[in-house]
Amino acid sequence: MSRLRADILLLIVSIIWGTAFVAQKIANEAMSPLWFVGVRFLISAALLALPAFIEHKKSSALITRGALRTSVAISICLAIGACLQQSALVTASATNGGFLTAIYVVLVPFTSWMLTRERVRPVVFLAGLAAVAGAYLLGAHGALQSWSPGDVLLIVSDIAWAFAISMVAIFLKRASRPFFLAFLQFTVTGVVGVFAAVMIEGPLPGGLSSALPALLYCSIISGGIAYTLQVIAQGHTTAPEAALIMSLESIFAAITGALWLGERLTPLAMLGCALILLGVVAAEIGPLNLMGRRRAL
Repeated sequence: MSRLRADILLLIVSIIWGTAFVAQKIANEAMSPLWFVGVRFLISAALLALPAFIEHKKSSALITRGALRTSVAISICLAIGACLQQSALVTASATNGGFLTAIYVVLVPFTSWMLTRERVRPVVFLAGLAAVAGAYLLGAHGALQSWSPGDVLLIVSDIAWAFAISMVAIFLKRASRPFFLAFLQFTVTGVVGVFAAVMIEGPLPGGLSSALPALLYCSIISGGIAYTLQVIAQGHTTAPEAALIMSLESIFAAITGALWLGERLTPLAMLGCALILLGVVAAEIGPLNLMGRRRAL
């Protein structure tokens, strides 16, 4: 797969995740957050069981112990990030949440360097700062609201997301098994979500039927499809640059909110969208120019 196709897949991922924000909000009103995470990812795991089995049958190479340990670590990070993020939405305002969730974009270059010692292009780090500044203007409109316990959970979840994104690239270099990784991530996150829900929230509450459309959208489209596309695409691009493209999620979430929920895009919010887009374009110009020169040669 070419780098350009991988970037297009990540763009599709950001569109899906951005539009899923509304579905997540609706589902969170009808279900407790940990039960939502558990049920959502178990459905996603069921969808990926067959593709993962077919991939296993077609692959001649076994997954090494190192690759298996990495895949388990990624799954644990996803479980922590998903549970903390969904729980945070109970008390965190949407204003603060939109900005705080985007912080993982500037964390990924650091986590990637910590894990691989590979040098990150300076423009990628600067582009990440631009994306976070854009997310601040987009989500906070220039003024954060008073902090809540959920805001702290969002920051911790950003650390989990950053490590997960960085380790996906490591796993794919050791084992080209994207469907296995997606299936394992969903299974572990679903089991952890259900276990945490039983221990903290009690029995599955009523209201599941009212949340079913939103739950299925998050499970099938946002989970089963988007997370899997992310894993596949990350095999052909770097983790920091993948995180930047996925930060476009904020823009599509804002557009969806404006169309679906009647939210208004202020001039500051539109400036924020422009900054995020500028950061992504700046990070992508270098590799695309290099590809053009190679074709010319």
